[in-house]
Formats: sequence, structure tokens, C-alpha cells
Amino acid sequence: MVEDPKRKALSVLPVLLLFSSAQAGTIDRFSGHHCTDFQTANFLRGIRLKVQFLLFTSLSPSCGKLIFADGGIKNSSFNSSLETKIIIHGFRALGTKPSWIEGLVHAILHTSQVNVIAVDWVYGSTAAYPAAVENGIQLALSISQFISKLLALGVSGTSIHIIGVSLGAHVGGLVGHFHGGQLGRITGLDPAGPKYTRASHEERLDPGDALFVEAIHTDADNFGIRIPVGHIDYFVNGGKDQPGCPPISAGYKYLICDHMRAVELYVSALKHSCPILAFPCSSHQDFLNGRCLDCVDPFLFSCPRIGLLEQAGVNMRKLPKEVKVYLMTSPSAPFCVHHSLVEFHLQKKRNRVTSIEITFHSNSTKDTAKITIPKHQEMGKRLLAHRVPLCQINSVSLKYLSKNQFWGKDESFIVGKFCAAPLPLDSNRTTSCLPWNLSLPSNTDISYELPTACA
Repeated sequence: MVEDPKRKALSVLPVLLLFSSAQAGTIDRFSGHHCTDFQTANFLRGIRLKVQFLLFTSLSPSCGKLIFADGGIKNSSFNSSLETKIIIHGFRALGTKPSWIEGLVHAILHTSQVNVIAVDWVYGSTAAYPAAVENGIQLALSISQFISKLLALGVSGTSIHIIGVSLGAHVGGLVGHFHGGQLGRITGLDPAGPKYTRASHEERLDPGDALFVEAIHTDADNFGIRIPVGHIDYFVNGGKDQPGCPPISAGYKYLICDHMRAVELYVSALKHSCPILAFPCSSHQDFLNGRCLDCVDPFLFSCPRIGLLEQAGVNMRKLPKEVKVYLMTSPSAPFCVHHSLVEFHLQKKRNRVTSIEITFHSNSTKDTAKITIPKHQEMGKRLLAHRVPLCQINSVSLKYLSKNQFWGKDESFIVGKFCAAPLPLDSNRTTSCLPWNLSLPSNTDISYELPTACA
């Protein structure tokens, strides 16, 4: 259990203030023509907290300007009339600069004209993970004090957006908590799980930490947290086992790939125009089984999207807390896919389970899903993720997957009707079906044209 951050904050505040002023005296204040990079640390000196605030703007997206809360902001290129994005990295096992930081800064500045402030706490985030968790409380105080200076300059609290990665997401939650939940937005990119899954709301990111809190979960079975922590929680591919990540034999790349996919997804959503759309559902399995096909509840038909849209594009004044939303992605950037419901209706019920493989073919892609129809039922359905719109799918191939079992041979063919519909379904909830019954021989691909017109 993490120590109560309120008590911890009060106890370390005098020490933090003393350390901050001492640190400022030992760092050169570079002119506007110089850039400052992230620090590096090692296991011996990584426990001590040493924070830098690096400002990036559209005029110099590759050049971080070291800025200080005590007057240095006024002499920098910080624009108090623009929104401010504050990026907080997480645990740095090797004491190195996050490899993703430049890509995220560039993607934000490519998308919008804002101030981007990267918080460098490589010192303090290195060595043992529990020590980094403890340092996160002091870090949150330091960032909170920095934000208070911005507010004193006339910056609106609602214009401040914290983007926290892993452990940095919970640090962002503490910062928001220290500001009474009145900052504009917090985005948690795979918020850390160890030490936080059973923590109280005061100790971790939660919906009360900002006016809008969202989290993207990609590694809930390892480094990421498995519980919802925001107003909207995206569980990408169920929140674990991301497509395109390497096998266990890849070592460190295998360990970190799922966890870092949240950052890659967010960067991709900012750089590419195709939407990364999600759907509210009670569970990942219900989502895959086609039981959650629109966003009428609770989002009034406005499906949430990963990116910088206000309130994730959801047009509700009062956001419900901790809504779990689900989506599938492709194995590589730009990751966005289209979701379609596919159904097969048997002409007659069978006394055994029926499995049918469905494959969408376009000029350049092939995407597959498997429908399972329970015994004594007529219809099975499934979601199929495909990389081009449904109207660009040239054909669909179906394969009846029969099995030879020792107590009897499966039927040599089945008869039924195939239907498909792109998500989200409209209020009429209509699907398009091939206008004839299909006869599918066992274990044989049969292709059909899929006549759907683009709007």
C-alpha cells in the first residue's frame, strides 16, 4: 500500500523547497539559443529526485528549453494564452531518457499549437521501483508548485492537460488531486499496476483528479493496471496481448511491448486522420461476441475516440465515471481498424457446435474472424476488425470448420445466410445480408462478392 500522499506531502514539503533552490543554483540557465536534453542516471545516484521542466513549442519542437518556476517562465517562449500539455514519464529502469518522448512531443505540436512541458525526473525514477513510487509523491508536489506558478501568470487551470505514462499517470493523478480536481484533463497511458491496483483513490489516478480523466490500457496482465481509473477507460484488444508484439523469446522487447503500445497508439492517433474508436461494453468477451454495437448508452451515440478531441469526442456535459470501452487494433501503425458485426444464420439448428471462419478480402488486406454457433441455436455472431472500410471489401470467404470425431463424422456441409454491418450500428440496427442461402462444404473456402456501397 502506498503511503497516504497528503501526509507524505506535508512532511516532505520543507525538504523539497530547500532542495529545489539548491538544485537551481547548480544548473546553468541556458539562453534561448540553447537546448536542454533529459538527464541520465545510474543505480547509485538514481534515488535522489532531481526535476527539470523542458518547454517545447511549435517554433522549436525539437529543442527543449529549461524553464524554472521562479521567474524563468516569463523570460521563456511560454505562451500563457495557449493550452499547456505536461508530459510525465514513468519508471526508468536503466536511468535513460524515454525513447518515445520526442515522438510524442512532435505529434502533439503537429496536431495543435500549445505549450508542451516535458517533466524530466530520470533522477528519482531509476533504481528500485518502490523507491520511484515513493519519489512520485515528491515529484507530484514539485509539478503542483510549478502549475501554481502558471496559474499565477494567468493560465487557466482548465487549459492544463497532463499526459502521464505508466507510473507518471498516477503522479499526474496526485497533481490533479493537489489542485482539487479542477485541472482540465489527465490522460493516463497504461497507468502502472504494481503498487496501485489495490491502492485507494487518493493514492492513484481516479476520475476525481481532473474535469476529464481518461486511460488507455494495453498491458493489464503485467505492468499496467487492470481496473478502470478514469471517466473513460480504453481497454485496447482487451487491455493486454497486443497484436504485433514479439514472442517471449524476444526478452526485454516482449516484456515492454504491450506496456508501450499505449504510447504508440496515442502518438499514432495524433499523427493520422483515421479514428481510433471505442465502444462501451461490460466485458471484452461481450464486445467480441457482438453484444455492444453502438454508443447510445451512456454516450448518446457519440463514440469515444483516442486523441485530443474535447472529452474524447463525447458530447455529454456530465461524464459518467469509470466507463469501460473496448476496441481492436491492427498490429502496426496507424493501428486504426474498422469494426463490423458478422453473422451466420443456420437454415436449421444442429445438435453440435458449429464453427465458421469469415475472411474479408480487399485489394491489399485480408482480415479474419471465427463465428461459433452454440448447439441447438440458429445464429452466431462475432466482431471482425478490418483495415479498410466495409464498402472497400471486395469479397468475403467463408469456411465451415467441420471436425471428424471418434463418435461420428460431422456433416459434410451446412446451409445458411451471411450478414454483415459496420459499427457503430445506427438507430435502425440494420444489417446487410447476402440475398441467398449459402451452402458451405466442410473445410473449404468459398468466396462471395460483398455488395456494399460507400456513402
